[in-house]
Amino acid sequence: MGRGKIVIQRIDNSTSRQVTFSKRRSGLLKKAKELAILCDAEVGVTIFSSTGKLYEYSNTSMKSIIGRYTKTKDEHHQLLNPGSEVKFWQSEAATLRQQLQDLHENHRKMMGEGLYGLSAKDLQRLENQLEISLRGVRMKKEQILAEEIQELSRKGSFIHQENVELYKKVKLIEQENMELYKKAYGTRDLNATNGTALVPFGFTMSMEQHVPIELQLSQPAPQIETPVRDIESR
Repeated sequence: MGRGKIVIQRIDNSTSRQVTFSKRRSGLLKKAKELAILCDAEVGVTIFSSTGKLYEYSNTSMKSIIGRYTKTKDEHHQLLNPGSEVKFWQSEAATLRQQLQDLHENHRKMMGEGLYGLSAKDLQRLENQLEISLRGVRMKKEQILAEEIQELSRKGSFIHQENVELYKKVKLIEQENMELYKKAYGTRDLNATNGTALVPFGFTMSMEQHVPIELQLSQPAPQIETPVRDIESR
């Protein structure tokens, strides 16, 4: 069975009025909280009871919400009045020009220009500002250098580890080649001086392997000629 409609008018009974106020207040604050969370809105609710008691809810700061409301309301009224709008933008432009001029003057002073008219106290304050700025720049530079050194150290450690792994692989390959050589040619000495031993890939020998071989040919023995008359007499 649905709920009946309630006439929206002041409740005469004080007890019923207080109960209804408590229920409706809780529901209103709950809806305000849900609206702030679901819609990412800046919500502020202020409630004064008939007895003057204050109830409020804000998802940020009630003071900032009220200040924002007042500023927005004033700007809205100014936009409705063309003359006020022109004055508003003229005031904004004058403020921005003054800020730009102040920044330009401060920049010149930081660069050591336009120091005329400054007292010793003003110069001391300017010097302190420059020292603070210089200290901040040095700290930032040292931080960047420390990070770069740390990164280079990390890369150096990584490269050293890679070199160690490669050295182990080379040693393993040399050992495998030696085993293969022993299986193929037996246990002959690799440093044999006859120069006929084969050396596996990756090994060196102290003897020169590319010395040309010199062959010495013996001269033919001389033949003894037999006289023809001796042959005929025989």
